[in-house]
Amino acid sequence: MNPEEDSPGNEAVVEHSTRSTRREFVKTAAVTAASLAAGSLISCGTTSNAARTVKIGYVASKTGPLSPFAEADEFVLSGVRKLLVDGIAINGIMHTVVIIEKDSRSDPNRAAEVTSHLIKADKVDLLISSGAPETVNPVAEQAEANQVPCITNDAPWQGYFFGRGGKPGVGFEWTYHFFWGMEDIVAVCTNLWQMLPTNKVVGALWPNDTDGTAFADASTGFPSTLKKLGFTLVDTGRLAPTTNDFLGQISAFKKAGVEIVTGTLTPPAFSTFWSQAAQQRLKPKITTVAKALLFPTSVESLGGRGLNLSTEVWWSPYHPFRSGLTGQSCLEFCAEFESRTGKQWTQPLGMKHSLFEVAIDVLRRTKDIDSRQAVLEAIRSTDYHSIVGPINWIKSPYGNPVKNVCKTPLVGGQWVKGSKYKYDLLVVNNATAPEIPTQAGLLPLP
Repeated sequence: MNPEEDSPGNEAVVEHSTRSTRREFVKTAAVTAASLAAGSLISCGTTSNAARTVKIGYVASKTGPLSPFAEADEFVLSGVRKLLVDGIAINGIMHTVVIIEKDSRSDPNRAAEVTSHLIKADKVDLLISSGAPETVNPVAEQAEANQVPCITNDAPWQGYFFGRGGKPGVGFEWTYHFFWGMEDIVAVCTNLWQMLPTNKVVGALWPNDTDGTAFADASTGFPSTLKKLGFTLVDTGRLAPTTNDFLGQISAFKKAGVEIVTGTLTPPAFSTFWSQAAQQRLKPKITTVAKALLFPTSVESLGGRGLNLSTEVWWSPYHPFRSGLTGQSCLEFCAEFESRTGKQWTQPLGMKHSLFEVAIDVLRRTKDIDSRQAVLEAIRSTDYHSIVGPINWIKSPYGNPVKNVCKTPLVGGQWVKGSKYKYDLLVVNNATAPEIPTQAGLLPLP
């Protein structure tokens, strides 16, 4: 591999103009030339009314163990670019918009590196990122340090906020996030586990990373709530995120009579655990694992042992929301994805689309695109109805636990035998968000 081609500044970047026709390319070039001729001194913060190219920098884990979070990216980006083909009006002036993509490779250091390049070399106007703290946290940290407006989602808010050293009542200045939190997933999981008769002994698989630390937190994670509800927790300590040996945990679970297994693992790590659990004849009645069981491809890879596994559901075809960009319902959006790609819908599909929805809404409401402060003010004043629900950093119906966070709804789901695909993910418990309908009840593992 050529090192230069793989560097942050030379990786494959697909901008709007490269997807356009020759006529549209000429139009874009003309707009850019007009902006330069007008002497727009963006780097100096000088206000200009001239049209120019507005840049959105987007960082995601397109490769590596977190790549399932980006599985729907090509579809989402293709649709967004089509909507942006004629540009957008910002303060009465039409501007061309380009989206510059960067791959974090599921590596926090790489995420920080490519974000720095987006800021310093590409000079983006707005940063966005999605998918697990390992990706969004370093992106947000670079944005905060360089005073660039940034919007992220798809990572539990405690991992995003406290994982970056955030302090309630103070928060951050340039970085804003929307997603659910530990209080929501704890409620979802315990609601699920009380739907079936068990001995209430829970075995935990929590790695030594941002998510695992949040899940295991004695006061804000699972332990305190499990104790209050009469569950017995079997926690053997933090795992190495890349471990491939779960025999110690499995032995402890069997000895304690564990009937419920939970955790937050990458898809490859859970696949290894689940295989070793079968070999060691560990047979829980319920297995609810975050992150690893979100994606149809990950569950299908488990073969017949994917049946009746359960997980959190942060978006689905059954959610009662519509896209503010396309007007599509969640069901319609999933149907289009499956029709165009031949793949089964996946939860990040809605989250990724909503990220671009909010980003475009922010740009449209920005009073001076040449002012980062003006972009920031547009983020702060967001009141937008997206395909994942309402986004409002001041007064969200789902809560604003800290300054920089807007929560989204979370419910419980289970993978059951499918008709069109091997497995279907159905909502089986909606106690935390009754407006999202259920499709079935919880079944025990076979």
